[in-house]
Amino acid sequence: MTFAHPWLLALLVLPVGLAVYLWKRGGRRVPLPFDHQPIPRERMLAILLKAADLLPVLLLMLAIAILAGPRRFEQPRNEREMTNILFCLDVSGSMTAPFGSGTRYDAAMQAVNDFISFRKGDAFGLTVFGSAVLNWVPLTNDVSAFKCAPPFLRPDVLPGWFGGTSIGMALRSAEKTLLAGDSGDRMIVLFTDGMSSDLMNGQDIAIAQSLKANNIKVYGVHVAEGGAPDEVGVIASITGGEIFAAGDPNGLKAVFSRIDEMEKAPLKRVTPDPVDYFQPFAIAGLGIGALYLLTLFGLRHTPW
Repeated sequence: MTFAHPWLLALLVLPVGLAVYLWKRGGRRVPLPFDHQPIPRERMLAILLKAADLLPVLLLMLAIAILAGPRRFEQPRNEREMTNILFCLDVSGSMTAPFGSGTRYDAAMQAVNDFISFRKGDAFGLTVFGSAVLNWVPLTNDVSAFKCAPPFLRPDVLPGWFGGTSIGMALRSAEKTLLAGDSGDRMIVLFTDGMSSDLMNGQDIAIAQSLKANNIKVYGVHVAEGGAPDEVGVIASITGGEIFAAGDPNGLKAVFSRIDEMEKAPLKRVTPDPVDYFQPFAIAGLGIGALYLLTLFGLRHTPW
């Protein structure tokens, strides 16, 4: 057990000194007209009387101990190490193509919200990209912003100049965002339905090597019919991630179940924190106070 303010314990010198004084002091002698007859001493009664006098002193000592802030360490517990997951979502014009009962954009955004709703304890971020990159949600444990994002990021409501596809630029921006965040595992989940010219001529390998050097894995989700571009597959392979082809919205749910199984964050032993520990002192104080109250109702010594 520890104390938040241990220096206050020095005040215990005062009640200890008072207790010594009360125990050793002698009572005033009372002359009685008994013709010098010897009176037997009640030693046990005298001890009880002195002990009763010490009860308020004990209460004072407990009060000082409580003011010092008694603490104890809670039980060590296991906690999941946090994973920083950044979603890179393609919002180019082709993402408005039909996909299931909605569009490719609708299916991808719904899959993101479904994933973060059952994946607890991680930090999530959202970056959308077309011809430019927009970091919409920074890495955070508060995922309420994801729920509000779909109406504002639809490809048909974004400016016309945003309508291209620059996957390489988006991955470089996502890398900077992850490196600026908290420590922990880092992952990029890339949603796209097409190819990007800024991944050609070896740029895909250069981007992948930089991501790998920073321990960032890339999982690619091809939100369209057919397979993902080879360049995206190269990046995922080099970084230790994987490519998924989601031909329909149900396929997207299976994709995220698969990613969740592969990226289970390990458990770590958490150092126990000190917590307030007033309970035993409060119980002792109530008990001593009740006992002292009882002594006031009749524990008296009358010498005649």
